Amino acid sequence: MNAPEVRDLLDRLFAEAGRDDERSPGRPDPSLTAAARSDLLAGIYMPISERGGDLLYSLVRAVRPTTVVEFGTSYGISTLFLAAAIRDNGSGHVVSTELSATKVAAARANLAAARLADVATVLPGDALTTLAGVEGPVQLVLLDGWKELCLPVLRLLEDRLAPGALVVADDSTFDSMGDYLAYVREPGNGYVSVDFPVEDGMEISCWTGR
Repeated sequence: MNAPEVRDLLDRLFAEAGRDDERSPGRPDPSLTAAARSDLLAGIYMPISERGGDLLYSLVRAVRPTTVVEFGTSYGISTLFLAAAIRDNGSGHVVSTELSATKVAAARANLAAARLADVATVLPGDALTTLAGVEGPVQLVLLDGWKELCLPVLRLLEDRLAPGALVVADDSTFDSMGDYLAYVREPGNGYVSVDFPVEDGMEISCWTGR
């Protein structure tokens, strides 16, 4: 994580993300499709927090996953933390997915600039389609796309989760995460789950394999 090409790029991206409020067109109409909302917010970074990124890096270093899946690449800030940890571990791969074509291109360029393109793949399109073909076992998942889709994406991946896999959901304090939180906090669904106090909250859930 100390590689200057990674750290310097993250500093620049977080600085750009700090201008999101200036660029924001306002809260999208919730009746819009996920694709329409993604197009409307194509210029908005919506990143994880820096502390959240450091947490992700530490989790990947600890778990040493062979496969990391990310839902919601955006401009690739969280992907850079994940990929840097994979690189520093010496093995593994990140598979990320993003609906906005603008953001897919930007994230791929950022990964290339950080010299991490060989350990991370950004798939363009609807996560419920792009992630259907990801091969297991998956040892770590980051859910940071549209909140109403976090639970469907988790359910899609569930049969490929390795026992002990970690599932990290960003923005756990959002009201729109209610159904997701109810699911992972119900022990009968196979998770041991805890809320972690970073900006906007992160729910960290361990898949027990039932």
